[in-house]
Amino acid sequence: MKLKEKADAGVFGGSGFYSFLKVKDKIEIDTPYGKPSDSVIIGDLCGVKVAFLPRHGAGHSIPPHKINYRANVFAMKELGVKHLFSPCAAGSLQPHVIPGDFVICDQFVDRTNSRNDTFYDGPHTTHISTADPYCPELRNIIIKAAADLGVKHHAKGTVVVIQGPRFSTRAESRWYSSQGWEVINMTQYPEVTLARELEMCFVNISLITDYDAGLEGNSNIEPVTSNDVVKIFKKNNEKIRELLFKAIPEVSSIKKCACSSALKGAVIS
Repeated sequence: MKLKEKADAGVFGGSGFYSFLKVKDKIEIDTPYGKPSDSVIIGDLCGVKVAFLPRHGAGHSIPPHKINYRANVFAMKELGVKHLFSPCAAGSLQPHVIPGDFVICDQFVDRTNSRNDTFYDGPHTTHISTADPYCPELRNIIIKAAADLGVKHHAKGTVVVIQGPRFSTRAESRWYSSQGWEVINMTQYPEVTLARELEMCFVNISLITDYDAGLEGNSNIEPVTSNDVVKIFKKNNEKIRELLFKAIPEVSSIKKCACSSALKGAVIS
């Protein structure tokens, strides 16, 4: 499939982002893995062409376990995207990570099930390394942008990705917290590994909206509800836009990154 439009950077996220882009086009893309969550918006940001795709579709109609992650990531690759930004709402598992904070994750733990999580189903066996799944170059760009803007952030953290759409039980939340993991989310996997399989740089920006099922020993914190998530996310949506708008123009400074050669030595023939 040949697409006329091309983009330098891609964003998965909510509709509030592209309202500030100079929108150039809105295109439908078909992939070998089906249709993406929605049409892709192509816009311009300080000379950088940006492709935007709402991962949950129009009106947040697709739950996390039903998102066609392969189609979403493949569509970005078809558009020529090399750098993918993945802002998301997330819960905190630790008392020092408070609602309204940002966490630029450097690790994930997968607790999902039955998701289509690879492009390589054969005939050649392919084992990519995910020892360090998030692009260090993009992470540095986001961390610097957050510092420059005075946005409270944590420069690293582990996100545990659950299947959803339900929230955790108290027992599950206690277990995740006891492991020292900072963040809980429903969409980071397999987005990050699919991007790695297509040799794209990928970065996560977790906006903390809640304390999951509460914190051990603190009875004043209630378990998360959908209303809590939406309330905090909307309150901090402007910060997400500011962070992305400051960071995205910096992708041109990335000259070489290990992400672009992730398949080297991965294929067993």
